[in-house]
Amino acid sequence: MRKILLVPYVLAALGGSVWLLAQDINVGVSKEAGNRPRIALPDLRGAGDAQTFMGAFNQTLQGDIRNSGFLTVVASSWYPKSVPQQVSDWRTPPLPVQAPRSRRGEMVTAPDGGGFWMTDWSRPPVSANYMAFGYTALQNGVLVLYGNLFDLTRPNTTDAQMISKRYLAPSNDDKGARDLAHQFAADILALFGAQSLAGTHIYYVHQASRMTPKEIWVMDFDGRNQRQITHFNSLTIQPSVSPDGAKIAFTSYTKGQPRIFVFSTDPVRDLRFYNQIASMNGQPSFTPDGKQIVYSSSAGVCCRIFIANMDGSGFQAVTSPGSIDAEPKVNPKTGQTILFSSGRSGPEQMYLMSLNGTDIERLSDGTGEASNPAWSPDGQHVAFAWTRGYAQGKFNVFIMDVGSRQYVQLTHDEGRNENPTFAPGGTHLAFMSTRNGREQIYSMLADGSGVQALTSQGYNYSPVWGK
Repeated sequence: MRKILLVPYVLAALGGSVWLLAQDINVGVSKEAGNRPRIALPDLRGAGDAQTFMGAFNQTLQGDIRNSGFLTVVASSWYPKSVPQQVSDWRTPPLPVQAPRSRRGEMVTAPDGGGFWMTDWSRPPVSANYMAFGYTALQNGVLVLYGNLFDLTRPNTTDAQMISKRYLAPSNDDKGARDLAHQFAADILALFGAQSLAGTHIYYVHQASRMTPKEIWVMDFDGRNQRQITHFNSLTIQPSVSPDGAKIAFTSYTKGQPRIFVFSTDPVRDLRFYNQIASMNGQPSFTPDGKQIVYSSSAGVCCRIFIANMDGSGFQAVTSPGSIDAEPKVNPKTGQTILFSSGRSGPEQMYLMSLNGTDIERLSDGTGEASNPAWSPDGQHVAFAWTRGYAQGKFNVFIMDVGSRQYVQLTHDEGRNENPTFAPGGTHLAFMSTRNGREQIYSMLADGSGVQALTSQGYNYSPVWGK
């Protein structure tokens, strides 16, 4: 198998790029849309029967790159009619390549190579900085991709080659074609400091109708492969996923009162969590080391934050009686602070405290209602739902820099928008919205752009993004 070719100058040039959101809040490692490198992604073709699967392949590749927030995909309407499939298809133009001089004002165009010169893709109207090309074939029943990426700013094809690699699919069907596209896209994005979303999962609450039970479901990052996890035939809500993606925790009323359950994800099975005596134990969340769970409980008095071992043993209260404390989340980077929501000062607000319950401070400014806090992977930013002084219950998604308390509003006047959750790489968010009339799960880039619907059937709530 040929190895991927990495170009150090690209990494050096782009490694320090960050995505500056409004009010100088720095979230993720992407770029503002106007400054993103431009990439040409012409449809790849398949040899023989492999062409059958190229619709799924090209749609997936273009979706992964376009939705990454790191590259701008040049519109295909600007592409030359012919597209190289192999490195050997490229031609060297005669020197110099320039437009003939205009005489008497008539329109003239520069010579081109019909799509087989690098300048056909780097000059207007395409004006691409990079280009992905290649082809697929079926070999001994295995779907194979020969994928290439060129830096079109380089002087020749030898210097331009950034990726030259053979990829193998686990199956010779549309699923295999999508897998090949995810692999190729991940290698392309890695060169720009981006983390592919392929392989990540979103756990969420699904309800077929208003009259049916709520259960925990899971789907791929792009909304594909939606499948049911729990079968309690009861109210089952508030999922959380462990840092390694091997476990989920959630709340269920299957035994009458709300209790916490912990399941392994592969295979799906109950790992048994001891629930202390209380009318409510719920809203579980994992610590960064995956060894403990923080949660809200009515034990003694409603409701306090507790921390316990993975099996529920060794539980101890973190906050004191006197207020309703909920939705605890431990900082994924430091493991030393807990983010939570509380009504201790009136309407629900967002708070921060040390792991032992000391040094409590309010993060939100006290206006409106603030809830559903979620840490970014860098442990420096918080996504949350906030009415910000609007009509009661009219929530939108915001991101706050914990250090400066500056915030950015990501959703605007499109229904109720709640339960934000960061993707593992930090450049995307999933959230619940009623913008189309009923509760569904959406994803977007961390600046609020690129909103995509991930679910459409039934009613869907409380997404949590994990590995």
